[in-house]
Amino acid sequence: MGKTTRERLAAVAETMAHTPFHGFAKGEVSNLEPIIQLFPKWTLEEADGLWCAAFVYYCCREAGFEIPIRPKESRSCNLAGCLAWEEFAIGDPRIVYHKGSKGFIPEAGDIVLYDRVFENREHDHIGIVIENRGDTILAAEGNIDNRSGVIERPADGHIRAYIRIPDGYQYGTV
Repeated sequence: MGKTTRERLAAVAETMAHTPFHGFAKGEVSNLEPIIQLFPKWTLEEADGLWCAAFVYYCCREAGFEIPIRPKESRSCNLAGCLAWEEFAIGDPRIVYHKGSKGFIPEAGDIVLYDRVFENREHDHIGIVIENRGDTILAAEGNIDNRSGVIERPADGHIRAYIRIPDGYQYGTV
């Protein structure tokens, strides 16, 4: 398969975002099974409207990153939760974690954590950077109105952090 890279992650995420995946939207039957099956204790009904982080995890796995659903660094929950991604990134010194949007130049394949995108709370959304456009980023995201898609978002105060998993990363190896 070759070396797993952030460039590959960005390409996979963009493809997956255009599938499109969706929950029980507008009377449609959910097609989230490939994403949700990675989290054996979760049902389609439980995931409905809450699957943005699971989408990121699914894309990482499809791109070749082998990360457990609940790394030991993720204390609060598994990687179907945005907070778990932050805990994972902060806890593994090989991963770059950059708080906020200032002083960091995002690249394709970086993971972006958001605050207050859909609700007035921290860690409420997550996506994968497809392209840095200066004042905006193009991101592949799950659960935009219960659908996956590619969306342009401002590089502003809603960005909680960027997570950069290094090319070739393998969990559990040093």
